[in-house]
Amino acid sequence: EVQLVESGGGLVQAGGSLRLSCAVSGDTSNGYTGWFRQAPGKEREGVSCIAGDGTTYYADFAKGRFTISSDNAQNTVYLQMHNLKPEDTATYYCGADTKPSGCHRDMPYWGKGTLVTVSA
Repeated sequence: EVQLVESGGGLVQAGGSLRLSCAVSGDTSNGYTGWFRQAPGKEREGVSCIAGDGTTYYADFAKGRFTISSDNAQNTVYLQMHNLKPEDTATYYCGADTKPSGCHRDMPYWGKGTLVTVSA
């Protein structure tokens, strides 16, 4: 069983930065932990994932602006976001899989999400 708790969302102006945190309880070392987002009226989409071996994956819109990292000692996965745009406004969810199934929207474990609002 894996439990995920997100934090760090908030209101930021366009061009600003935020760091999201996902506190992970449970063993995901053989799987993936990632960030996904869902804007009102849209489907959930992948943002970035990190595998147990540290391999990272990014959606095209996240490359160059977002960085995913993990602190194994703190059991926390971070998403550092820079140069935020109004279109980044969404609820950001942390998802995890204990199996090496890749970075996908059908993760078996999810947090409750944290809202990021980017004002123009």
